[in-house]
Amino acid sequence: MPVTLAETATEVRDRNGRLLRAYPVANGIWRMAVTPEQVDPGYLAMLLRYEDKRFYGHSGVDVLALLRAAGQALWQRRVVSGGSTLTMQVARLLEDGSTGRWAGKLRQMRLALALERRLSKAQILQLYLIHAPFGGNVEGVRAASYAWFGKEPSRLTLAEAALLVALPQAPEARRPDRAPLRAQAALDRVLMRMADASVLSAEAAQSAQQAKIPRHMRAFPQLAPHLADHVTAATPELAQIALTIEAGLQQRLAQLVSETVMRQDPRLSGAVLVADHQTGEILASVGSGGYRDDPRQGFVDMTRAGRSPGSTLKPLVYGLAFDQGLAHPETMIHDGPIDIDGYAPQNFDGRFRGDLRIRQALKLSLNVPVIRLVQALGPARLMSALRRGGAQPRVPGNKAGLAVALGGVGLSLQELVQVYAGLAAGGQGPRLRARIATSYEQMPRLVSKVSAWQVGDILRGLAPPPGAPAGVLAYKTGTSYGHRDTWAIGWDGRHVVGVWLGRADGTPVPGAFGAELAAPLLFEAFGRLGTGFAPLPSAPPSTLRLATAELPLPLQRFDSGKGSGKSDADIQLAFPPDGATLMLVDEGQMTLRIKGGEAPFLVLVNQKPVVTGARRRSIDLSGMERGFSTLTVVDRNGRSDQAHVRVSRPGG
Repeated sequence: MPVTLAETATEVRDRNGRLLRAYPVANGIWRMAVTPEQVDPGYLAMLLRYEDKRFYGHSGVDVLALLRAAGQALWQRRVVSGGSTLTMQVARLLEDGSTGRWAGKLRQMRLALALERRLSKAQILQLYLIHAPFGGNVEGVRAASYAWFGKEPSRLTLAEAALLVALPQAPEARRPDRAPLRAQAALDRVLMRMADASVLSAEAAQSAQQAKIPRHMRAFPQLAPHLADHVTAATPELAQIALTIEAGLQQRLAQLVSETVMRQDPRLSGAVLVADHQTGEILASVGSGGYRDDPRQGFVDMTRAGRSPGSTLKPLVYGLAFDQGLAHPETMIHDGPIDIDGYAPQNFDGRFRGDLRIRQALKLSLNVPVIRLVQALGPARLMSALRRGGAQPRVPGNKAGLAVALGGVGLSLQELVQVYAGLAAGGQGPRLRARIATSYEQMPRLVSKVSAWQVGDILRGLAPPPGAPAGVLAYKTGTSYGHRDTWAIGWDGRHVVGVWLGRADGTPVPGAFGAELAAPLLFEAFGRLGTGFAPLPSAPPSTLRLATAELPLPLQRFDSGKGSGKSDADIQLAFPPDGATLMLVDEGQMTLRIKGGEAPFLVLVNQKPVVTGARRRSIDLSGMERGFSTLTVVDRNGRSDQAHVRVSRPGG
């Protein structure tokens, strides 16, 4: 069992065990946990031969080595070799004692004998590998390998291994960055002694002497630093934290964001979040264009900062409207001036298009049509859907109005990507997670499979940025009021990616538009996944795919003057109640009961019309299949109500 008698660095690793970030221990010391199995065997062979060739044979004190050291000292009248075993060196490191005085030697010998009685040879070797000094604030071979070579100590070259053997004997006097000649001389002595002892061939030793020694200490890895800070703060008791992040992808996207913001406003920051919408695993999380204190405020994690989402909530509004039976992608809707209790929204370009299909209204990201839909749905329904989708929307005064649909709400990039993951996964996706230890959790259903596909089918028809492939992504851009935030969020058949660009302090970025800044970054981010574009899903079998004139009459044109709130005249699905579980026999027959509204009625099961022109308020349905279904009733004025039910049959 590994033994450490001192604190080691907290480490955050990626899904494959690669180090993303490490945190030094008290007093800024870099000391990292390591076992002999994690270290290059060639280094261990050199270390034992150079420092303690009888390590596995003595009981902590090598009498022959001590006699040899004493004889050499008498003969040469100076200390030639120390005679200390590795166990004695561990004893000195643990008590932070001196090396040369005989009183200190005797104390180390007593402690070494005690260590040998209590610990195995492997444990003693491990303690040396963790505590040996390598210059400056670096202790232990693993921290030294990162500091001097930028890599794990599992695959060291001969020259690198020889330098790490030599450094602990005089860590400050032999530091390669301060005393390169002494470091080289010490390295050469190790190599020549290894050649004399036949640990290395003379040719290998001479070749290793030609390698260049490092001239400066390297920075420790700092991939996904914002996310690493978050998870370590949330789990301070853990010394090793494994994330779902893929280090290579994280590095590529961090470089992409940095390159993007450097070409723009000097205070511009950016963020990218990538997740697998089938598993919920976050694969990359770039919180800024650079983790530093600069005019871009790179220390601020913009994947978690609450900002206005602009038009990025419009797809959810349309999905909810499809679910409620208020509209269909081919439904006609009017885009013209409106005034709702003094609220008169305008389109982004100040123009109105008149009558057009819902599909066109979403593709053009028009404001007036979506406000008409939110008026019919009610802002509370949109807020509820956001919470159901995993977001925690913040609105001034905690009272949502119609402007929520146009970005009048605070959401973070992570929350938006979570909501979009639900759309991407067919209306019900997993909760996003960054820690491997966190188990899969499915979110509540956001919209039906049919509605999710219909929204995605519309968004995949958006024109891509110049030079980007068409039809491979369902995506939406957004720009918040005053050009403070630009967004692009999209998905293919496997991944969902969110992009934000803006200033961390929330001040405007003149001339910034989501379609011009964020959309190209979104497509480039997908390109750097290295997996190609996964095909988007085909339409569910129950999808109603008809032209406008072929739709049931209530779905041919949206009437925004109806359906706002619930009054006695509004239609209500009295039975079955929402959330009910029904046991059906007789070929899946059931009866719907309707209150309010005006006949004739339209009934949809999972977005597919099954009854049209009904005038009775009790409607018999047959052929209901096992599982979850969404029942929707729509009256002649376009008012609707729905219930989500679970159907079971005897014996299952």
